[in-house]
Amino acid sequence: MKLSTMLMYAGNPREAADQVSSWEQAGLDTVWVAEAYGFDSPTLMGYLAARTETVEIGSAILNIYSRTPGALAQTAAGLDNVSGGRAILGLGASGPQVIEGWHGLPYDKPLTRTREVVEIVRRAIRRETIDFHGKVFDLPLPSDQGLGLGKPLKMLTKPERSSIPIYVAALGEKNVAGTAEYADGWLPFMYAPEMAESVWGASLRTGTAKRPDDLAPLEVVAGGMVAIGDDVKGMLDFARPMFALYIGGMGARGKNFYNTLCRQYGYEKEAEEIQELYLGGNKRDAESVVPLELLEMCNLVGPEGYVKERIEAFRESGVTNLQVMPATDDPAATIRQLKEWVS
Repeated sequence: MKLSTMLMYAGNPREAADQVSSWEQAGLDTVWVAEAYGFDSPTLMGYLAARTETVEIGSAILNIYSRTPGALAQTAAGLDNVSGGRAILGLGASGPQVIEGWHGLPYDKPLTRTREVVEIVRRAIRRETIDFHGKVFDLPLPSDQGLGLGKPLKMLTKPERSSIPIYVAALGEKNVAGTAEYADGWLPFMYAPEMAESVWGASLRTGTAKRPDDLAPLEVVAGGMVAIGDDVKGMLDFARPMFALYIGGMGARGKNFYNTLCRQYGYEKEAEEIQELYLGGNKRDAESVVPLELLEMCNLVGPEGYVKERIEAFRESGVTNLQVMPATDDPAATIRQLKEWVS
């Protein structure tokens, strides 16, 4: 397995980015940069490209609504150039809260839009002349939708590579099936390896059966917080605020993908209670309801031998890139130790 970590959108990301060079030296393979409605991801990715030499730099995620396919292709090509061929384009539909609330765009046709964006971006990176007419995108616009002056174009500059890996963040049945069919990699969140087969197994098989022969096997990026020690409950408590945020507050009632996932894992009662408390402003109470068992499954926390067992559980479930968030005083040392265990 490869080893990766995520730079979150909270706090000052530049301070975290300044540490990535030492993590790279410790054996980190990939760094993912979040965006949501915080700082934009590509700016920080370019900064990382200048500060590092070997680590892959991926967006996790750029949403498929606020940037056109052309802009996404330009961003991916630019980052791949300044990083010397180390860019990964992580895409996702995000959710109505961000797309409608922050970007002011309708959250419609996420599955079709994702598929078409991936196809257009790949064509653009190959410097094909883009003449695409799908269910969401018309390139160029036909005369009855525009001024009739558009013409098919190809990327003006030559990309570093003719193919940049595209990973898709997906949780729902149809989205996961689509990801397994046409994406280079899959970015699930709140991934519990013990539950992966029951929740996503059928979708992954459906998509894989349609996967083109010229695509390599699907990469799977998943993991969680890492802390090595005996105070398991105390260390897992550090993960409660994030789980409560996603299960309870990342979306609205009836439209929260993480809440739905929690229910699929078998925690229907807890998912409902967490959401009610969180949306009602009782965040601390919501955190206390997050099941300890769920935190244990989705993270790698405990004595050294147990953490090694969790690594194998993620590996056996199909994870090819273990994404970790070291909750330690010396993240570089933790990454160095984990690198030995995943190799």
